[in-house]
Amino acid sequence: MHDDRSLVEARLKRVLEERVRPAVYPESVPLEVAVWHAPGEPVPVEEGIAAEPEPITVGARWGGPWGTSWFRVTGTVPEAWAGRTVEALLDLGFDENMPGFQCEGLVYRPDGTPVKGLNPRNQWVRIGAPVEGGEEVRLHVEAASNPVILDYHPFLPTRLGDKDTAGSEPQYTLTRMDLAVFDETVWQLVIDLEVLGELMAELPVDSARRWEILRAVERALDAVDLQDVNGTADEARSRLRGVLSEQAAPSAHRVSAVGHAHIDSAWLWPLRETVRKVARTASNMTALLDDEPEFVFAMSQAQQWAWVKEHRPEVWARVKKAVADGRFVPTGGMWVESDTNMPGSEAMARQFVHGKRFFLDEFGIENEEAWLPDTFGFAAGLPQIIKAAGSKWLLTQKISWSQTNKFPHHTFRWEGIDGTRIFTHFPPVDTYNCSMKGSEIAHAARNFKDKGVARHSLAPTGWGDGGGGTTREMVAKASCLRDLEGSATVAWETPREFFEKAEAEYPEPPVWVGELYLELHRATLTSQAKTKQGNRRSEHLLREAELWAATAAVRTGFPYPYEELDRIWKTVLLHQFHDILPGSSIAWVHREARATYERLAAELNTIITAAQHALAGEGSTPVLFNSAPHIRHGIPAGGAGTPTTEGETIRTVRPDGGHILDNGLLRVEIDARGLVVSAHDIEADRETIAPGRAANLLQLHPDFPNMWDAWDVDEFYRNSVTDLTDADEVVAGEDAGSVRIVRTFGASRVTQVLSLPPGERRLLLETEVDWHETEKFLKLAFPLDVHAERYASETQFGHFHRPTHTNTSWEAAKFEACNHRFVHLEEPGWGVALVNDSTYGHDVTRTVRTDGDRGTTTTVRVSLLRAPRFPDPETDQGAHRFRHALVPGAGIGDAVREGWRINLPERRVDGAGEVAPLVTVDQEAVVVTAVKLADDGSGDVVVRFHEAHGGRARATLTAGFAVADVTVTDLLERPLPRTPAPRVDGERVAVRLRPFELMTLRLRRA
Repeated sequence: MHDDRSLVEARLKRVLEERVRPAVYPESVPLEVAVWHAPGEPVPVEEGIAAEPEPITVGARWGGPWGTSWFRVTGTVPEAWAGRTVEALLDLGFDENMPGFQCEGLVYRPDGTPVKGLNPRNQWVRIGAPVEGGEEVRLHVEAASNPVILDYHPFLPTRLGDKDTAGSEPQYTLTRMDLAVFDETVWQLVIDLEVLGELMAELPVDSARRWEILRAVERALDAVDLQDVNGTADEARSRLRGVLSEQAAPSAHRVSAVGHAHIDSAWLWPLRETVRKVARTASNMTALLDDEPEFVFAMSQAQQWAWVKEHRPEVWARVKKAVADGRFVPTGGMWVESDTNMPGSEAMARQFVHGKRFFLDEFGIENEEAWLPDTFGFAAGLPQIIKAAGSKWLLTQKISWSQTNKFPHHTFRWEGIDGTRIFTHFPPVDTYNCSMKGSEIAHAARNFKDKGVARHSLAPTGWGDGGGGTTREMVAKASCLRDLEGSATVAWETPREFFEKAEAEYPEPPVWVGELYLELHRATLTSQAKTKQGNRRSEHLLREAELWAATAAVRTGFPYPYEELDRIWKTVLLHQFHDILPGSSIAWVHREARATYERLAAELNTIITAAQHALAGEGSTPVLFNSAPHIRHGIPAGGAGTPTTEGETIRTVRPDGGHILDNGLLRVEIDARGLVVSAHDIEADRETIAPGRAANLLQLHPDFPNMWDAWDVDEFYRNSVTDLTDADEVVAGEDAGSVRIVRTFGASRVTQVLSLPPGERRLLLETEVDWHETEKFLKLAFPLDVHAERYASETQFGHFHRPTHTNTSWEAAKFEACNHRFVHLEEPGWGVALVNDSTYGHDVTRTVRTDGDRGTTTTVRVSLLRAPRFPDPETDQGAHRFRHALVPGAGIGDAVREGWRINLPERRVDGAGEVAPLVTVDQEAVVVTAVKLADDGSGDVVVRFHEAHGGRARATLTAGFAVADVTVTDLLERPLPRTPAPRVDGERVAVRLRPFELMTLRLRRA
């Protein structure tokens, strides 16, 4: 037989595109359209519907950036269409290639009832099936003219990302507003031909199945009368039934399709627009559930559910019914799909606390899966948190984006720093926006790394990022692929159903230990410094507010601010979303975030001040409150009192005009350039700074990644560096133990104060940067005389070790990594810590000196600022403040303590005298991360703590109040089953902890 394959395939493409698809709507009549443009921000539905619109015609421009326009469409169904299916086709000016990234709409009936959403892949509204003819049609469309930020030429700087700079130029052209006859037979023929054509393209050319499909398609095309597609579509479909009914091989890969719409809680749109995106998507999905009995849709992010409940009660009613039917499924159990690298220990825990509690309270549903398809890597402390929240599974897809190394598993157990293992799945379809294309399903089957021992994978199916969700076309394709020879099988299932099957068939999967590092988007650890500082500050203010409010409530009857803390926590958690905290959202988002953090700080400081005054009582004695989990200046952790005085620091002048600071513990030399050339640990007689090198060195790199500007820093940035060694001023500071340094470079200015506090083995560096560079990366370097093959960086509830070398491509790829409050390096018996109050990104490199002592120089560099121009062209422009401390002679315990210290400065209040801690722990390795009252309002005291040094610990927790009983709980403060009760002796509770083990105790007050 002659090989005419290419001929038939080309024929299929043209006939499908030019004849069959257009015949889905064979007849149409125009609708009358009028529009009212809402001034300013979106208005309530009733106001938009009641507004008096003005006529507009198809072809007219509409919608300034971020505007809202209310379209009223009216018309009459022709009498001749009686008995047929009729739909309204409402094209606001869509580009079908950009679902979720441009204008969208939500359709309402005249009474305000939502019908469904409109987006580039979902432009239809069912009028009747069948119609009687003569029906009056009246619909209202709330249309959002969101501008296109990520265009065909991506990453170009744009002012459209903030309504204050976006202008008023109309963004869209009204394209089609019609009533049309919907021919379902032709539509089904389109689905049949698409499914078979896509499957055929994935099969081997020498496969008999491919040729069977080719011949069946050819016969179907022969049956299509190109001048009467509608009259011949049924015959064409009949010629395809044979190949569509052939069953899949018993060994076929099995895909669990989960209806999905990954909606970024903010990204290339502001938070307020996400509220509407969720409403549109939820309206679409509940409508689709009504039409498609096999379809199942899952939605994550409790915050987005809460928005629907608060802002769209009519949509919420439909959602609640679909949840009750088991088909609209809450998933993930987190408040938002957060970043997991940068949130602190308690914040990461509270993501699950607030997320799971919302679904429990609203629906009685316990989520057992964490659902994070688009998060930029996963910290090594996360498995324990997932388990402590009562969950046991994790899904993500993003690791498939890694640039250098291919992750070796799709289904595995992920082991965290404490030994906790979580059953984890990476969908081999390699997208969280699966559309049921044959290429996607074939890729999932081919790509699946665990063939031979497992054959289940999951496919999140639906348009996402900006929402939209699953379409009827995707559902129809999935139906064809349910059991089709040559393809993986497809079945709609909930996340729980998938995980139960996958775990049952693969009870002993391989294990991956440590962080799940994404070899991409590394710059998100630095971009938008003020957003990151706002997050860190809020986390620590919340700790203080809970600690002092709980202490004051127990001691003085102070009214514990349950509602305020709940609301503030949820706001902070929202801003940990994986495009807000990472700094990859538009300018509008970060402008609002800065204002929000300032407002929250004021509220939290008010709570803290009120609680501390209640505790301190009346008096004029200066009382120092210590919020840190370690004793400080003689004040116990969680207590208050009069601080002890400790020595003095002497400043002298170096011969070169620099300065020497000496407090008897450290002797620090700062040369005339303002660089630290010596930091001598006097007791250990050990130099910290590598010979011939200088610390406190600001380094400036060009920073223009190949793509994803706010997200990425590419390794070649290191090829060029400018050491900022010229100083305008190096002068004595305001006190005896400090030096002030001023530098200017480019259009920017840096002012630093280096100080050596009396009685402390730490050099404090306070850095102010007035930053006006673009596409530059600013680092602060500390070359250390330490030989270390690995270093520790703090993560949630512990720390994680990374190598300092680059033996393998996996190690080399980690050229920018995350830490929380500290990084720590050590040789046996002596180490160095570098702690910070607000930075996350860093790098660690090592070299061997070729002259002199031939020792090892290990350089730690903290990442201060970047200046990408997309999606916010003014990223980080302006003034910034950073605080770091270099701690020579530090063990890991010192690193932990100093990390807390720099983030929780003392507070002084005039009062009557000392305040005893509400709880104390007698073991420094056991760090208390939260002291609070139980969320249920019972008055029970909840204490959360963990082993922080990486070893086993025995400790006694002592309550400063009468205790009736003690319960070990999960993060949601529920008793842990099969967990032995701790040994209690009065107010003393004895605990034993494994390395990095997290524990929550609930103490019922007598």
